[in-house]
Amino acid sequence: MIAEVQLQAVVKRIASAYLDDALITQLRAEFAPLHFTYCYDDDISDRTPVLETEQFNLYLIDGREHCLKMTNDYEAATGIVVAELIADD
Repeated sequence: MIAEVQLQAVVKRIASAYLDDALITQLRAEFAPLHFTYCYDDDISDRTPVLETEQFNLYLIDGREHCLKMTNDYEAATGIVVAELIADD
């Protein structure tokens, strides 16, 4: 389960740093036992983020069963996908 207050803390932490693999490693340590995945937002299709910012979107992961799946259910969520937005040139 992920509480909205946790998600807001994650957003604040990401917004205060440079978004890269090193930050994701730090998030894993700071917000253990949550699982974090990092990708570009255009790698995710047909999903609506649970939280949107100008720099990144957040999606929830349900990892309770054998395979990971995306969810919008905070109660079922075990992790977060941090999806970086790339500006169109």
